[in-house]
Formats: sequence, C-alpha cells, structure tokens
Amino acid sequence: MDSTPFPSSSSAFDLVSRALGRYIPRGGAAAGPADARGHRTTRHPVPDNPAVGQQEQILGAVNLNQDLMITRCNLDAPVFAGLGAAAGKPFVDLLPPWDVPTVTRRLRQVVETGEAHVARIQRLRRSDGSELVVSLSILPAAAPEEGLTVSVIAMARRLHLYAAETAIGTSLDIGETAQSLAESLLAWGDVAAVDLDFAVWTGEGVTGQGQRRIRLRRAALVPDRAWPEGYVTPGDDLPSDASRLLAQAVLRNDAPQTIVIPDREAVERVLDSPRVVRALVPVDRSAGVACIPLVLDGMPPVVLGVAEVWRRSDCPFRDSELVDLQELVARTAHHVDLARQHQREHTQVLALQRRLLPRTGGDTIEIASVYRPATPDSAGVGGDWVNSFPLPDGRTALVVGDVVGHGLGAAATMGQLSMEARALLSAGLAPDEVLEHLDETVTLLDDAESGLAAGYSALGSTCCIALYDPVSHHVVLSSAGHLPPVLVTPDGHADPLALRPHPGLGAEFALREPFDVHTFVVPPGSLLALYTDGLVEDPALPIDEGIDRLADAVSAVHPWDALQQAARHVVSVLAPARQRDDVTLLLARMIGYRKGDTATLRLPARYDTPARARAQVFALLGQWRTRDDTRDKTVLLVSELVTNAVRFAAGPITVRLIRTGSGLLCEVGDTGNGRPCLRRGDLLDDGGRGLGVVHRLTTRWGVRWTDTGKVVWAEVAR
Repeated sequence: MDSTPFPSSSSAFDLVSRALGRYIPRGGAAAGPADARGHRTTRHPVPDNPAVGQQEQILGAVNLNQDLMITRCNLDAPVFAGLGAAAGKPFVDLLPPWDVPTVTRRLRQVVETGEAHVARIQRLRRSDGSELVVSLSILPAAAPEEGLTVSVIAMARRLHLYAAETAIGTSLDIGETAQSLAESLLAWGDVAAVDLDFAVWTGEGVTGQGQRRIRLRRAALVPDRAWPEGYVTPGDDLPSDASRLLAQAVLRNDAPQTIVIPDREAVERVLDSPRVVRALVPVDRSAGVACIPLVLDGMPPVVLGVAEVWRRSDCPFRDSELVDLQELVARTAHHVDLARQHQREHTQVLALQRRLLPRTGGDTIEIASVYRPATPDSAGVGGDWVNSFPLPDGRTALVVGDVVGHGLGAAATMGQLSMEARALLSAGLAPDEVLEHLDETVTLLDDAESGLAAGYSALGSTCCIALYDPVSHHVVLSSAGHLPPVLVTPDGHADPLALRPHPGLGAEFALREPFDVHTFVVPPGSLLALYTDGLVEDPALPIDEGIDRLADAVSAVHPWDALQQAARHVVSVLAPARQRDDVTLLLARMIGYRKGDTATLRLPARYDTPARARAQVFALLGQWRTRDDTRDKTVLLVSELVTNAVRFAAGPITVRLIRTGSGLLCEVGDTGNGRPCLRRGDLLDDGGRGLGVVHRLTTRWGVRWTDTGKVVWAEVAR
C-alpha cells in the first residue's frame, strides 16, 4: 500500500487518479490508467472468473473547465472502453441526449456554489450507441484551480446487484416494481424488458402452470425511446405465439431455466415468424438475448413472468454475467409477487368502492360524484363512501359516510354499513332509525372477537342520510357526527345546513345521543352537496373556513352546467394536490315532479270512502289520458288500499297519485300502526285477500312509516 501523503493542494482529479493505482491489482485490466505522473502501465486480460472480476477497475475521472469542456481524463480501463472522452470535447457528448439538460444544470450548479453533487446514477453513451451505467459525482476543483472533476464509478456486478436490490421493491405498484427491475437489468445490455403473466399483472393467484393457456403482458421496457411499429411496449399483450415460445423456453422439462439466444440468426430461427420477430426484437443490432424466468419458490415452482436482456451479438453473455442476472432476478421475484398480492387487494378495494358510488339519478334528481383516494395504493383506500339510490316509494336516498381508517379493514366495514343502510332505507325506515341500527352495528363489529382482535376499530365513524321527496320538495335528514351538507338554493345562495353536533357511530353508551331529524324545503333547481372531511380539511385553516370555501365553490355551479364536470371542478379547486385523506363529493340537483304529474286526495275514514276514492281516481286518470287497462287496475288498487285503511286504521286517509316515467305510483296514508302482511289464506277466511289483489295488480309495493302513521305504496306499470 502506498503510504506517501498527498499534498493538500492536490486537485480532485489528482486524488482520484492516484486512487486508481491503488484499486488496480497486479496483472489486472488490459489498458491501464495513468498513474500519478501520467505514465501508462501495461495490463493483461482478466479471465472470465468471478473471483478475478471482483478486482476489475471501476473508478475513473474527468477534469472539466468552467465551460464544461474536458481538459484531462482518466477513463482508460476496459470497462470505460468506447466512451470517446478526449481533451477539448464537451462533457455532454458522453451523455444520452435526454439527460443533457439535467446533468448540465447539475454541473453548472457545482461551478456556481462550490458544493459537490455526489453519487448520481447516470448512463454514459459509448461511440457505438450502447450505454454504461455509472455512479457519477461532481466535485469542485481545489483552489487556485478552476473547473470541475467528475468521478465515475462503473456499476460493477456486485455493486450493481446491491444498488438494484435496494431500488426494487420500494413501491408496491406492480408496474413500478417491474420498471425498477428492467432499469436494473439494463446495466447488462442495450434493452431490457419484463413480461409478466397476465394473471400476475391483474393480481390474480398463480398457483401452477399445468396446461393452461399462457398469456404474457409487457410490464416494463427500457430505455424510453421511440420504438418501431409492431414492437411490444408496456401495457401491450405479447402475441400468443411469442407468449407460448417464451413460456416453453423457460420451462424446459417443467423446470424454470435461463436461456440465451446468441445472435439474430438464432433468434429468427427460434421465433420462426416475422410478426413475432417484429414484436420482440428491439433493433437489428440488439440481436442476442438472455431470458431469465421470474420464479416464485414452491413445489412446484411458479413462473411469474420473463425478464429479457438484449445486447449486440458481438458482445456475448459471459457465464459470470448470467449468474449475476439470475441472482438479481431471483432476489427480486418475491417483490413482484408482493406487488401482485397488493394489486389484488387494491383491485378488490377499488371494486368495492366503485360498486357503492352512485350511477345515475333519475327523472326527479340529477346525481354526480367524485371519489379520490388518499394514495394510489390500497393503503389509502377504504373509509369514505357516497351512495344514492331510488327508494321504491319514489323518493331518493342520499348517503355519505366516513369510516375510520384506511385499507381493506375500513373498506370491508364501509361496504357492510353502506349495504345495511340501503337495505333499511328500502324497507321504509326513517333516517334516524337507520342510524340507530348502524350505531349498533359499529359497536358489535368492535367487540373483542371480531373487532380489536383483528387490529381494526370503526368506532367514531360518521354517516349522513338525506331523503328527497320529489312531490313535496322536502329533504329529511339525519346525521351521526358528519359534517353538514351544503344547500344551494336556485338564487345561488349557499349555506351549510344547521345540524346539531353528534359524537358519531359507536360512541360510549353514556355519551350516546338521539339522532335528530331535520326537514328542509328544497325548491326545484336546488343543489345539495354531501362530502367527507378530506375535501375541506386544511391544517392551516379552521374546518369552518374549509366548509365556507366549499359553499363558495358550489354556489358558482350554474343550473345549465353539466353536473359531473362541475363536481370535478369543485374538487380540483378545493383539493388540487393529493390529500392526506380520501376526497369524496356528491352533488344532487333537485328537479322534482311537475305540478300536473301529482294529485293528492284527503278523505275521511268512513264506510263510503272507498267509493269516493274510486270515483275521484277514475276522473283524474281520465284527465291524464291513462290507458283503460291501467286505469282499471289503478282504480281497483286504490279501492283495496283505502278499504284496508278504513277497516284497520283511524283518522283521515290521504291518497296520492304520481305519474312517473314508467308507470303510476299510488300511495295511501293512514294513522294506523299495523304492518300489512301478505299471507296465504284458507278458503273459509273472511279477510286477507285484499293484499293478494294488490300483489297481483302491481309491479311492486311496500310500506313506509311516518310520524303520524304509515303509508302503503304500490306501483302500476303503464
């Protein structure tokens, strides 16, 4: 070891050059670097032996002036052959064109600030067009010299394997994982690609190969450049012939194996199809290829896909290089499988989330919704949901909820609460009654066996339910700790609805409060906005200011604006960047029925009321020009429902007819609290046949409860 101290005034270039002499073993590389005095040394070729390969020179240096022109260079080792560095040439000539702006900016920054830029992974371009991966550091020259010294460390085998392992697997996105693997493989060739089994790409399970049909999809391809027509790029499926050939090649004798096709002639002979050659071979000069299977250990082993490294046929793969390639792919295959599992969970969560999003509105209400998860992976998906659906009695339910947490546990709880709310609302329960059931459900889900033991708690979740009646133009609303909806009247005035604070779902028994019921008038043309806190929360602002910003944004939506586009605009204004929480917005434009499409009759509960109801309904349907068969069915239906109300209830009876787009909706309200029940009667039974008649005349019927009694509704097709 040379113990001679370096002068303190030595330049960075001299220091690196002297270090080169210490890193080169005796009998090392063919063309030696300059020593400290600039003299050349003679070297002998290094055999293809991993033990010797570990001692190959990997360090070089280039000196630049302030104009970024090369003044001196020490890149004479075999690993740097073909770079074409010479005094008087611009340093940027060594760079791929797409990297010139970024590296130039870094070089000038070091010149101006004097602060070094260390360990940038960079590609250098050889004169034949191939590339070399290096770790590039930019060092300022020591005073009184001016300029820069650029040290380059060729990414040798073991060093590159380490760097690749640390880079791959940092993302759970399967596309990003494949891209990281392809970028790492590019150090061994000119073009690298990763083709995954389609089931892996979609997150499905791949448990065995058998005789199933092979389908490969290109997941990653580097470098990024314009490719010829017909070449398979990321996102494209490989031709079936190519998928079958690659699968057969790497599964010879049912055992995954690496294969090497050394030249263009052999490639064409193996692929045996001009179309497949165009799809797989990147360019004419990159004719040799190594195909390395991504294997998941098991009995039997499972092939997740194939990694391909293409290089010039005059640079054949050495045995040690193939060992390194197999080692890299083998060490990173489990990252691909983890990304596959994550993709499956992510797909399931998003499918559940999108299944609950509102589809369309109807004749009486227009719906638009936006859902944006906090992060693009399943760890940020789950807790927020909005839903809207028509109720059988002609009303529309609007539901928004925010389950505590994210991920699959929150998504499962969200799905359960959403479906339970829909079922209870469709059964005719009022919003406050539905919230009471959801409150109990959240408490039960959090018991010792199914809740906390599973590592997830939904206590503190919130929900808001609004029911829109298109006839009376009223909204009945109940909230469990949720932020207040914003109502925009037709004149453009926007305000959050006044709701009493509530602790939310699953609160401790001593803290539980009744769920209030609020009724608001919503004239036709009004706009109601339901949302979750991710849309209005800002660490720098009080939550009230966030709600006021939402009110201002929603008030700017004009009646003639497309509602879905308006919803996206509101979200982009309030949450332009990715948030820490899910962002959810539901806009509902109230339309309602026209006055001429509804009619209400109020009748006393007397013996002659059914006859009066029949006469008035018959006359009304005549004015509406209803078909004779529909009119007869409706008159008989109203007669049966009114008769039941007279017999089993007290107080006044209300008959309401609504002309919908698909038929007629008949409602008969009374003050009774008994629930009509369809049952199979005996021949001698004196009653119970009325509901049987109703059941046969209608497409559907049901009951909903009111503050004063109940309403039996039924729909007749026109």
